[in-house]
Amino acid sequence: MDIAFGIDIGGSGIKGAPVDLRTGELTAERLRIPTPATSTPLAVADIVAKLVGSFELPKKAPLGVAFPAPMDHGVVRFIANLDKSWTGVNLPALLRDVTGRHVTAVNDADAAGIGEQRYGAAKGRKGVVLVCTLGTGIGSALIVDGVLVPNTELGHLEIDGVGAESRAADSAREREGLSFEAWAERLQRYFETVEMLLSPDVIVIGGGVSKKHTEFLPLLNLRAKVVPAKLRNAAGIVGAATAAAVAHGGATKTSKKAKS
Repeated sequence: MDIAFGIDIGGSGIKGAPVDLRTGELTAERLRIPTPATSTPLAVADIVAKLVGSFELPKKAPLGVAFPAPMDHGVVRFIANLDKSWTGVNLPALLRDVTGRHVTAVNDADAAGIGEQRYGAAKGRKGVVLVCTLGTGIGSALIVDGVLVPNTELGHLEIDGVGAESRAADSAREREGLSFEAWAERLQRYFETVEMLLSPDVIVIGGGVSKKHTEFLPLLNLRAKVVPAKLRNAAGIVGAATAAAVAHGGATKTSKKAKS
């Protein structure tokens, strides 16, 4: 199977598009629908069904979902950016009921990591690779010799007595009106702490702000090689679709190679 459908569920928007698994490219322009103000499981599932129904897809194309919470074999254990009623929900089962498709759910940062490893800035890299998404929070995906260590949640590290993402996420930069230079000092403190704990060989920086990487990446002084993400905001969609294809036996050679 060469096509899977990727969904990226966020606190402000739910985005989806079909993905060509041979190349990692979207086969149609992605569609975005605002996340409902009351973001209950049924309300979000309704949006997902509308997104999937907006595209002409092969009947057997699986659905991959990037979700903003740690995933325990598809079950949401706790939630921060959506309605609290998500806790304990089996996300694949819920979305399978409304779409009629095979569904795989992964943490949103893990999805971005999968996408970057298969098709982007982390492709072919050995050793320890850390993919970080800088946005409303800080998402992290840790990949060791091509194998994902799921649900790392390194944005929730406490550094200097405060939660890291409350000071170093892109939302903090915008909220406090920080210059890129001032924000880079906070990023430096965050990444040097992560570097001390994990000794990554490569750090890939994603999220929407990565398109402005020339403004802040050169200001970081780390042992690891630091590079911008290639897939940018499409990484979650692409990675989720790839995870779904692998899980449901439709992986292409590219996906199989990345899995090994």
